[in-house]
Amino acid sequence: MRPRETLFQHCLIPDWPAPPNVRALQTTRNGGVSAAPYDTLNLGDHVGDAPLAVARNRQSLASLLPSEPVWLRQIHGTTVIDAGSAACLSQGDACVSTHRDAVCVVMTADCLPVLLCDERGSVVGAAHAGWRGLCDGVIEATVRAMKVPPQSLMAWLGPAIGSRAFEVGDEVRAAFISRQPEAQAAFAPGNANGKWFADLYCLARQRLNALGVEQIYGGNFCTYTNSERFFSHRRDGNSGRMGTFIWKNSP
Repeated sequence: MRPRETLFQHCLIPDWPAPPNVRALQTTRNGGVSAAPYDTLNLGDHVGDAPLAVARNRQSLASLLPSEPVWLRQIHGTTVIDAGSAACLSQGDACVSTHRDAVCVVMTADCLPVLLCDERGSVVGAAHAGWRGLCDGVIEATVRAMKVPPQSLMAWLGPAIGSRAFEVGDEVRAAFISRQPEAQAAFAPGNANGKWFADLYCLARQRLNALGVEQIYGGNFCTYTNSERFFSHRRDGNSGRMGTFIWKNSP
C-alpha cells in the first residue's frame, strides 16, 4: 500500500452534506512516526515531541492537501485568522477562507474542533473550541468572520472529550450559564461536590442554534475513552495533537 493510502485510511472524513468544492479531513493519532507518548501522528510542535518527527508527520499530509495549512498558535481565545492573508504562525483559535486551496486547520486533543461552510461553498472555517474559547465566543467570532447569513451555514463537530469524561468545577458551569441560561442542560452532577460533567457537543450546538445555524453534524466521538484512535490531554497528560482541516477546491 502506498504511503498516501496508508495515512488516509487512518483519517476521518466528515459525514456532512458539504458542497462538492468543500473538502475536509480529520486526522487521528495513527499513521505517523512519533514515538510514545506522542505515538504516532502528532502534529503539534509545542508539546515536547521531537521536531523532526513532527516535521515528518506534517510533511506526510502534503499528498492529501492542496497547500501548506495555515498553522496557528492557539491560546484558547476567540481571534479569527484569514487564511488568505495570514502570516506564518499567526496567533488565533479559528481560521476562515474564501480563497481556493487555502487550508484552514485547528489542532486538538480533547478540545472541540468545529468545521463550518456555507451551502454555496463560498467560504469555509475551522474553530478550536476548548471550554474557554467556547464560553467566550470563538464560534460566534468565526461565524461573523465568514460574512454570510448564519442560516446558510452548516457545521461539523469533530472528536472531543465526551460528556461523561469532562469534569469541571462550579466556576465553569456558572460562566456558561451567565452567558446563555439554557447551558445548564449541558451539565450533569460530577463525581464530587462542586464538580460537573460538561457536554461540549451540547454547548456548541446551543451556540450554533442561537446564531441561526441549524445544520449540525458529527459530535459522536470521545477522545478520552478511545485511546486507540485519539489523543487526549486529560487522559494522558503528555499528548500529541490531531488536526482538523478544511479548504475549498474550484467549483
